[in-house]
Order: sequence, then C-alpha cells, then structure tokens
Amino acid sequence: MGMQTDNLSIGAFAEAAGVNVETIRFYQRKGLLPEPDRPYGSIRRYGEADVARVRFVKSAQRLGFSLDEVDGLLTLDDGAHCDEARHLAEQKLIDVRSKLADLLRIESVLATLVDDCCASHGRVSCPLIAALQEQPTLP
Repeated sequence: MGMQTDNLSIGAFAEAAGVNVETIRFYQRKGLLPEPDRPYGSIRRYGEADVARVRFVKSAQRLGFSLDEVDGLLTLDDGAHCDEARHLAEQKLIDVRSKLADLLRIESVLATLVDDCCASHGRVSCPLIAALQEQPTLP
C-alpha cells in the first residue's frame, strides 16, 4: 500500500524522506529545500519532488559531500551540466583518497604503538603515552 505523496504535512514528508522534521526545517534555512507557500488558514504541503530532493541531499551526504557542495550539485540537476558534476565528483574523490591515505597512516602508527604496549613488561613507561609525549605529531 503506497503513501500518497502529493499533499504531505511536514511530519508525513519527513517520514517519507526518512529524516526528522528538524532536518526539513534545517534544509529550508540552508536553502537546500524550498519552503512551500502556506495557503491562508492552512498548513504547508509537500510533494514527491520534495521527498526526492531530500533523498538526493542525504545520498550526497553519505558520499561525503558537504551541504555547501550538495547545494552546488543541486544547481546542476537539469542534466545539462554533467561535466561540472563530474568535476565536483572528481574533487571529492581526490579528497576521499587523501583522507583514506591519512587513515591508513594513522592505523599503521596505532597498530605499532599497540604492539609496543603489549611487548612492554615491568616498570617501563607506557610506549603509547611516551610516543605521544615525544612526538605530538606522529609521522
């Protein structure tokens, strides 16, 4: 049984989009989602396009795009700016690969320090604490 999504209250809209009401309001304040008119004496209503837009924003965020970057992507959604969208995705890929390299370096250093901790016995200073005191910025 499908939900009718052409006349949704903000609560039903949020549920259909898989977010909470405050997320909807936040996206509206950030300009990522238009705020529909409020008919005199009534409440604002949202439709399927609004649900799709919020899902787009959430999908882009899961790929690591910031809300400012998502805003840029939203301006390219007419299908005529594929090269620009690709450029933004390439820049994000470079950023992700850089962060991944940093995380792998951190993993290696931490694994070595954990191994050193396990190898130390007696009244020797903790190798992990000593390394952090000696090298505040580990390689």
